[in-house]
Amino acid sequence: MKPKEIDWDRINEIIEAHKGKKWALIPLLQEIQENEGYIPPEAIEPVAEALNLPPSQVQGVVTFYAGFALEPKGKCVLKVCRGTACHVKGGQSVLKTIKKELDLEDGQTSQDYQFTLETVACLGACFLAPAMMANRDYYGKLSPTKITSVLDQYGKDKGDD
Repeated sequence: MKPKEIDWDRINEIIEAHKGKKWALIPLLQEIQENEGYIPPEAIEPVAEALNLPPSQVQGVVTFYAGFALEPKGKCVLKVCRGTACHVKGGQSVLKTIKKELDLEDGQTSQDYQFTLETVACLGACFLAPAMMANRDYYGKLSPTKITSVLDQYGKDKGDD
């Protein structure tokens, strides 16, 4: 399965709505990413042109902020906390279990674009340690059984999406 086709009509609408407003760079990029799931590298030049910015500045913003991605991500982005509290409470086993279940390494996206696995410095949910996020949902006090249940909930082994 391939990622969805880039909706250039929608991207051009977003760019046009922010044209000439240099201050709108980040909201414009957020809107493109929300629509596409990532910032297509081919969109950097049209964004720069519309905002009268050098393409290197737009590229710099996209690569500086961890919230932006230049490659498609999975429908479900898993963020595993590697902060101190999670580490002490078994965070490494959470990561190990997910890697084994999905056959993914940190930073990889599954071939079917169902999952992307990322580690983060801290989720700010230390009271739930060990914790992870699946898209915008937090899951804590994780065990291998709980992790498998979360992965199933987000489409592991459904294969027909």
